[in-house]
Amino acid sequence: MRSAALLAIALVAASGCSPRTAGPAPATPVVAGAVLSYEAQQGLAVYRHYCLTCHGETGAGDGFNAFNLDPHPRDLSDPGFQKGKTDADLTEAVKRGGAAVGLSPLMPPWGQTLSTRQIDDVVLYLRTLQRNN
Repeated sequence: MRSAALLAIALVAASGCSPRTAGPAPATPVVAGAVLSYEAQQGLAVYRHYCLTCHGETGAGDGFNAFNLDPHPRDLSDPGFQKGKTDADLTEAVKRGGAAVGLSPLMPPWGQTLSTRQIDDVVLYLRTLQRNN
């Protein structure tokens, strides 16, 4: 009995799985060929939960809900946009919402939902979205 348990543990360890998972550990996210820092990975999780439906997977403003909105969500991957906005600008837009910072009134304020740390992390992640022209 004991040897069967040890064999099961050895097989699980050899497969790269932990006893609590169905497969190997997820890979560290990579954006534009760069491995994301821990903080940017946390920002990615926040982005996927709160931003993706409008801004899309790559930040191009083409999320599932984007076509129902007028104006359409901003292309966060646009190099001109990225260069024209400071981290403080992006933080304020996320925290206070679009209308409060002179942008689309359809962008909700997330300052009462997200912590300061989460907002900082999502802004860090947004900086990884810049596409090359």
